[in-house]
Amino acid sequence: MNRSLLSNRSNGFALLICVILLMAGTGAAVMAQTNGNIELNPQHPERYTVQRDDTLWDISALFLRDPWFWPEIWQVNPQVENPHLIYPGDVLNLVYIEGQPKIQVQRSADRASESGGDERLSPRIRTEDLDEAITTIPFDVIGAFLSKGSVLERDEIAKLPYIAAIREGHLAAAAGNDVYVRGDLDGVQEGYSVVHIGEALIDPDDQQIIGYQGIFVGEGVISRTGDPSTLHLVKTQREALQGDRLLKQTFNIPLQFFPKAPDNQIDGRIIHVLGGTSEIGQYNIVVLNRGTKHGLDAGHVLTVWQAGQYIQDRYAGGDRSSKVRLPDEEAGTLMIFKTYDRISYALIMEAVTEIHLLDKVRNPI
Repeated sequence: MNRSLLSNRSNGFALLICVILLMAGTGAAVMAQTNGNIELNPQHPERYTVQRDDTLWDISALFLRDPWFWPEIWQVNPQVENPHLIYPGDVLNLVYIEGQPKIQVQRSADRASESGGDERLSPRIRTEDLDEAITTIPFDVIGAFLSKGSVLERDEIAKLPYIAAIREGHLAAAAGNDVYVRGDLDGVQEGYSVVHIGEALIDPDDQQIIGYQGIFVGEGVISRTGDPSTLHLVKTQREALQGDRLLKQTFNIPLQFFPKAPDNQIDGRIIHVLGGTSEIGQYNIVVLNRGTKHGLDAGHVLTVWQAGQYIQDRYAGGDRSSKVRLPDEEAGTLMIFKTYDRISYALIMEAVTEIHLLDKVRNPI
């Protein structure tokens, strides 16, 4: 498969999911043609200096044919204990110890003075200076949760606070207006995103409703608690209406987990893409019709398959059908980072061809 290395680099990284794929954490053996399908990238460098706009996925793609295998290799060789991440200016060296290739890090001069010299990479988080460490993906990717809405499970909606009325009896509200909200606000004054409940999402496998689109309306802060409480709208992208729901402006994403293939056989589909874009590519956030009840969890990696189309075979003879379904084609790789009962959020990590709604997702081969 034609894999693009170091593609779509983005500037400006933050901590929110600094170790979605903590592939900087390894001092493990990375052997070509060993441990099943794990292989070195044929064009791997012997030495690489970490750049400020790198991501861990891109760096791993330099050394491995399948970047997400890196943590698995570390698990096979769990002898590394150093807790440091990697930073711009560090040098990664591919070395061979007792005939086995390993990745070691040579600290930049500033980091070496802090840590005492060369160190191997480790899969554990250091608590200080995380804002300087190389992250897996840019922060603005996950910012889509706050700026482009979300998908809400059916049972989740009923538990969310909602706009019960708009001050002065108005039918709609915008930035600068106050609205009255009811529901569990945890008794705290904090920021909330306001979402409008949109169209239902139908599972194409059984035609059941498994969620609803949460259309981003705007942001507000609780200015007075009570029943009802008062929410002051700070900014809006569309009118806020009675019945719109409130979401806390924090999204609970684990800061440390490692990518791996699911233990169960997964055969699902992409049913939604955040932002409503028709062209799905690297770093788009998608929703799958599979969740925890199907065995999915944060960190699971799946392959995306472009569904084969049906064509008319004008040349078939005899009793053979003239309608033929073309084979599915591998389209990319995604990683699960948030799961619910029947749906999951995933991030497209690689796209080698066009990806569409209703494309299939399966266990990596």
